[in-house]
This record gives sequence, structure tokens and C-alpha cells, in this order.
Amino acid sequence: MRNPFEYGGVVSGDAFCNRQRELTDLRRAIENAEKLFVFSERRYGKTSLVRTTLGKLPRKNFLSAYVDLFPTDSETSFVAAIARAISESMSSSVEKALETAKKFFGNLSPNISVNEEGKPNLSFGLAKNARIEPILDEVLETPARIAAKNGPRVAMVIDEFQQILEYGSDRVERKLRSVIQNHRRVGYIFLGSRKHLIQKMVLDKTRPLYRAGGHYPLGPIAEKHWQPFIQQHFSDAEKRINEDQIHYICDLTQGHPFYTQHLCHTLWELCERKAAVTPELIRAAVKLLLDREAYAYTTLWESLTTPQKRFLKGLASEPAGVKVFAGEFVSRYGLSSASNAQRVVEALLAKDVIDRDNGSFLITDRFFRLWIQSAQRV
Repeated sequence: MRNPFEYGGVVSGDAFCNRQRELTDLRRAIENAEKLFVFSERRYGKTSLVRTTLGKLPRKNFLSAYVDLFPTDSETSFVAAIARAISESMSSSVEKALETAKKFFGNLSPNISVNEEGKPNLSFGLAKNARIEPILDEVLETPARIAAKNGPRVAMVIDEFQQILEYGSDRVERKLRSVIQNHRRVGYIFLGSRKHLIQKMVLDKTRPLYRAGGHYPLGPIAEKHWQPFIQQHFSDAEKRINEDQIHYICDLTQGHPFYTQHLCHTLWELCERKAAVTPELIRAAVKLLLDREAYAYTTLWESLTTPQKRFLKGLASEPAGVKVFAGEFVSRYGLSSASNAQRVVEALLAKDVIDRDNGSFLITDRFFRLWIQSAQRV
């Protein structure tokens, strides 16, 4: 029997745990042509969530385009990524996508190239002296052109949206602000996995996208939803797991979808058919996972300064919501002063080792947190 717990990629179908309220909210936002900024930590299942949402839209009424900005590093690669996503969403083959691209994106010189695997691939070129502003306008106005009059309504999903901060200018942000606010038949979902960056983009009054749409923080999946999901998958394989053990799992992973699925995947493999999951088996699964990551975690740990290590030990040891700038925390973990703790936080945020969490901070990699706890490092 195939392992029912999936992690590390887009999760769908029976492997997708709950998120019913979020699915409803995102679908309604698209149907109402809203502009919504959805943000959370990495590996929280944002892409799985939005792809499931798009799958529930009636195809005869909606055209859906998904864009991943993570590989982009400039305005030029940004417009190419948007153009490719729109062209491919409207076509069933590379050849038809090329026809669509020529119709809408003539200034980008669309053509078919061959990728590293020898497969045809839609690509775009930009003339050496071409001005980027009119091309930005053309690409960003295309969803509204498609949705005009009797065309289908359009759902645009732009993933890893914070990547536009790496382009060296705020022109894309400014163009987006001026263009999308007039799109009445296009719904926009902007996904971000660096919470503090997305919040800065939409909540900082000095930024072009300040209040350009609603902001939607995505939290962990509640234990009440993990309980039936995990229990059912074990039961289907004639394996037993009770509520106490699932509570133990959720406590270890803090309800984070990736780490909960990953731990359950390993635990499912270790548990024999007709056997029951025990606390000892869960600890064995955790040890196996930490042993696999030991080299990466050791390398990361050795790259940190002593104050950063002390701070992380404190964060791993204390309950959620701990006040890390309070005198008690600063003194207990040898951080010298609140200002020194602030410098440590800024450095760890930049490294993506920690993230903000309701006035406090948490370690983004839940297994790294357990690794720190396991050896009481520093």
C-alpha cells in the first residue's frame, strides 16, 4: 500500500488535510475579483492550497494562471514568467501556447526552444534596447483584456511574490498598483513565504502596494483537524494510532503541515500492519529524521555566532510566545542586552532561520528545533 502521507511537493486529494475554511475564503476572493495577499512560513502548503482552490473553480467560467516568481531575478524574467503562465493556461500544447503568446505578447518575441531534457518549451526574448515599461504594461494588462466583455473571468496566482523585492527597483510594485486596481473581472492571489517581507510590502505606508489588497495570514493546521486525518490514514492500512499519540506528534511539529506529514510518513513506514503506534515508536521516527538531517543541521549550527546559538537554544526551550527581548530571557540565555538580542533576531530573520509569530518568534524548521533540543547545544 502506498504511503498516504505526502510532503515536499504539491499535495492534493486524500493527502490534503482539511483547510476547508481557507479553501472557501480563497475561492470567494477569486469569485469576487479581490486582491489577496496570502502569507505564511515556508512549506505551509500555500501552493497546494491555492491549486486545490483553482481546481474547484468552474472551467467554463474561469481561466486560471499560476506563476512562480522564485526563479526570477529581474523585471525581464518577471514579465517572461507572467507571459508564459498566461499563454500556457489558455492552450493545450506548446504550439498553441506560442500562438496565444504572439497574439498577446508580441513585444516579448515568443518562440519555442528546447529545454535540457530535449522537450519543447515556450520562451520569450527581449530586444537589447527595448524599454521595459511598455512591456510591463502590456503583460500586466493582459488578464483584464482576456476577461473583457464575454471572455472568461481570470484567476491570477502569483507565488513567491516577495521575490520582486530582489529586482533592484520598485517599478514592478508601482505598475502592479496602478494596473490591477482597475481590473474588475480578475482575481489576484499573491502568495509569500517570507512573512515579514510580505507584511512590509502591504502594511508599510511608504511601499507602493500599501493596502493594495487584503492580507491573509495562513496559520498551522489545528490538532482537531489532524486527529481524524492521521487516524483514518493509519486505520486504512490496518495500523492503530490513538488521540494521545497524535497529540504528541502535533506538539512536536507545532501543527506545521510539512513537518507533520513528514513525521507521519516516517512513522507509518516504521509501524507494522496490525500494530499500534507508541511514544517509543514516535521517538524512533524523530531520531531517524534528525539523523538524516544531522549533517545539514551541524553545518548550519557551525555557521552561527555564539549569541545566535544561545538565542536559538532559548527559543527551542521556551513555550510559544516567549518575550525574547524581556530581561528574563536575555539574562537566562546570556544575550547581554535587549539591543544585542535585537541584532541577533535581525540576523536570523535574514538567514530565514526564524520567523515572526504573533509578537514573538519561532524556528522555521521544526526538525531543527527538535535537533537543538535533543542535544541541548551551545
